[in-house]
Formats: sequence, structure tokens, C-alpha cells
Amino acid sequence: MRERVLDLVFLTGVLFKGVDGLVELIGGVVLLFVSPAQLRGAAHTVTAGELAEDPHDVLANLLLHGVAHLDTGGTAFLAVYLLVHGVVKLAIVVALLVGSRRIYPWAIAALGAFLVFQVYELVTAPTVGVAVLTAFDTAIIWLTWREWRRGRELRDTWRALLRGLAREKTIE
Repeated sequence: MRERVLDLVFLTGVLFKGVDGLVELIGGVVLLFVSPAQLRGAAHTVTAGELAEDPHDVLANLLLHGVAHLDTGGTAFLAVYLLVHGVVKLAIVVALLVGSRRIYPWAIAALGAFLVFQVYELVTAPTVGVAVLTAFDTAIIWLTWREWRRGRELRDTWRALLRGLAREKTIE
């Protein structure tokens, strides 16, 4: 049972990393073509209705606060960061889906590098979001190492999970 839970967490984590990488890639591209003033205007437009109902809405206020201090240099750095982060994550996920076991050490190294940056951010400007992301990435790194050590490809993990679930279903 424990193995199936870990397999499910790993597979879900890989899926989440793929979606996250795609969102970061799209966000990075948008930031390349949208000015900070346009971002602030869009944030005000998107949050106006919610803030009219609830002026203390956490997400709306976080969004407004996040774009309030953007300048051209900060936006360019954020765009490049998101693009690199997104491309690396998507490349890792695609390689895992294709079935390359050689990607595991590269995935661990890339996620480890991102983790070092996140820990730096956690020390210099701690936020709950970065703390949660750091914990999640630590778990994904450990699970990736576990899969690599076991010599399994992503599809092997998927098959093992499905076989285990099917066995449980027949036992009931």
C-alpha cells in the first residue's frame, strides 16, 4: 500500500510539474510582451469586482501587491526566470514520459538547483508559497531519486500503480 501511495504521489507530482512548467512558460512569454503598466491595469480590472465585494480578499490583494512594484527590469528578469524554469520543467516531464531513465539524474540536478534558489528566497524573503513549493520540490526530488534507484521508467511506475489498484479491487 505504501509503495502505491508513493507511486501515486510521484506520478501526480510529475503531472503537476508539467502543468506548472507550461503555466510558467506561458507567463514568461506574456511578460515579454506586456508592459508593467499593462499588467497593473489588467490586475486592477480582474480584481475590481472581488475587491468591491470583499476589500480584504487575500488572493486579489496578493495579485495587486505583486504587480504594484514591477518595473521594466524586474519584469524582464521575471520573464527570463519563468521561461527558463518552464522550459526545464517541461523538458524533464517530456523526457520522463518518453521513457528515458537517463533523465533522472538531470531532473534531480535541475530541481536541486531550483531548490537552492527557493531556499535562498525562503531565507531572504520568506513566504508561505515558497515554503510549500520548497517542501513539494524536496518530496519530488526524493521520489525521483527513488524511481531512478529502482531502475523504473515512468510508464513502469504507472503500470505498477494500476496493477496494485486492480489487485485491491479483486480482493474486495
